[in-house]
Amino acid sequence: YATYRVATAAGVFTNTVFGFIIAYTFIALWSERPHLGGYDQAQALTFVWVSQALLAACALLGGGFQEELQERIRSGDIAVDLYRPVDLQSWWLASELGRAAFQLLGRGVVPLAVGALAFDLALPADPLTWLAFLLAVFLGIVVGFGVRYLVALCSFWLLDGAGVTLIAGLATTFFSGVLLPLNAFPGGFGEFVRTLPWAAMLQVPVDVLLGRAAGTGLLTALAFQAGWAVALLAAGRALQALATSKAVVQGG
Repeated sequence: YATYRVATAAGVFTNTVFGFIIAYTFIALWSERPHLGGYDQAQALTFVWVSQALLAACALLGGGFQEELQERIRSGDIAVDLYRPVDLQSWWLASELGRAAFQLLGRGVVPLAVGALAFDLALPADPLTWLAFLLAVFLGIVVGFGVRYLVALCSFWLLDGAGVTLIAGLATTFFSGVLLPLNAFPGGFGEFVRTLPWAAMLQVPVDVLLGRAAGTGLLTALAFQAGWAVALLAAGRALQALATSKAVVQGG
């Protein structure tokens, strides 16, 4: 992933530009609705720039491993993967964690730094809060992997997984908080979406960074992410076993 330096620079530029566009949109919205979702304007702007920093690392708008895995299933190259002396799910998880680590550094640090210079952000001074944030980001990446691994495995039955990928992408965009913090969603619907796995990808890490999840609240937030991570990885392993037990490649 580090080989494509021009693509990384273009991604940094794109995230920064969209950060400014969304930031000014949020300024207008929070001017009309102060403390929407329980955030003041500085916290809302922090949400914007942290979101831009995590877009690529958490593959919130695509760009993860699933398209490559889907193509390998469609072409039959998955047979080579199944013969490797390593578990299929572990292989792709390791690859995804490496991709996410590079994207977090390559496309995450600069947009957040630019946002901090241009706006008054509510970034914490406590290094322990940053460590808790990084742990929450790690768990969010694993949850995202779990969701997209299930999506990719659908190609064993559908062959062309483009439709499922599109639906999953729309769900991620809406339910993760990319468009608007989930805390701003009203009533029972807001409570519902905050229990879904997509909330663990972005909403929880940002709230940890903002200090909204502290003490026992922090433990609850991390447990929420870890619970979804375990459940999704277990579901992926079960679906993998079902798919590979029936896989037929080139008639053999």
